[in-house]
Amino acid sequence: MAEIIQRGKTWTYKVYIGTDPLTKKRISDSKGGFKTQKEAKAAARLVELQKQNGTFVKESDIPFKQFAQDWVKTYSRSGVKVSSVRAREKEMKHFISVWGPYPISRITKKMYQDRIIDLSEQYSHNYMDGIHACGRMIFRQAIELGLMKVNPTENFKLPKKQQTVEELEKEEDEIIFFEKEELAHFLKLAHSHGLEMDHLIFTVLSYTGLRIGELLALKWSDFNDNPGTLRVIKTLYNPTNNFKKYHLLTPKTKGSVRTIRINDKLVSMLKKHKIIQNEVKLKNRLIYQDYGFIFAREDGHPQLRKVVETRLKRLLKLARIEKKITPHSFRHTHTSLLLEAGVGIKEVQQRLGHTDINTTMNIYAHMTANMEEKASQKFDKLMEDLL
Repeated sequence: MAEIIQRGKTWTYKVYIGTDPLTKKRISDSKGGFKTQKEAKAAARLVELQKQNGTFVKESDIPFKQFAQDWVKTYSRSGVKVSSVRAREKEMKHFISVWGPYPISRITKKMYQDRIIDLSEQYSHNYMDGIHACGRMIFRQAIELGLMKVNPTENFKLPKKQQTVEELEKEEDEIIFFEKEELAHFLKLAHSHGLEMDHLIFTVLSYTGLRIGELLALKWSDFNDNPGTLRVIKTLYNPTNNFKKYHLLTPKTKGSVRTIRINDKLVSMLKKHKIIQNEVKLKNRLIYQDYGFIFAREDGHPQLRKVVETRLKRLLKLARIEKKITPHSFRHTHTSLLLEAGVGIKEVQQRLGHTDINTTMNIYAHMTANMEEKASQKFDKLMEDLL
């Protein structure tokens, strides 16, 4: 039976719900602020009917921050990658910063919508996909645990961001790569002025199109000299750049698991590198921990991505190449050379490990436009010489 209480000028109901199985204490649902006794009784009757039908949900006062932090702990134990957990932690901070102490049950659809729209004005559509996905997972869990009645993310679609001309131009410039002559000059300089493993690392990146994480995760067990192949089954994840605190994860997508054919030049270079590495093991036998990495530091741990990036900047400066080349640019360079050699789009997709053909097609379109521009310039030059 509901208890109806008058408090000042308003009325409050209190309905007995049951007993907490853990504390054995009585659980009740109460709500005040009703202008009349009749309104309070009607609201109480609705709760009693929901209780009888098994549809009643007692909304929780747990703060959003506390629930989100508990949720991410559960998420981390569900077998997902360390990189995915790190991404979720980063994404949920965008909600915690505004809703931290606020009861999760009181977050409405309007509040969620306003927050997403506000963030959409600051971040890219791809990043917003991640933030929205994180929000959906958090609130879905709250609903499943019976902590709230209405899911604020339900039926909400991420707004499409209208790109400006400046953003489109910037996006067009994102695919940066070496021209064939630039690559030859760079690799020659890496051979003559590079530091330990520089020439090998940048040659392998250029000749295979591997992602930098895939390259640094390679072990000798992934290398076959006859026929010459490299097996890609893992990627190195080390966001803190601490040489001991790395993780070997499964590749980016299912299609990223692949075996790449390499030429005799790379096979020969890798064999010579193994001989040198064996000498390093012997020299540093007191500290060397042999994990089997091809691109290992002098203590046996895998080389850091940060070191590769720093070495790359040094060589680009020596080569007087002003393009904003990154380790990923070698992947685009490899793609452009494959297309220039007449390799089919399907073969390019398989070699690069793209699960989605559209990813390959986007790069293909950019590369093709670049090649057409160069062909046009060469033709113009030819005609100038004839006139």
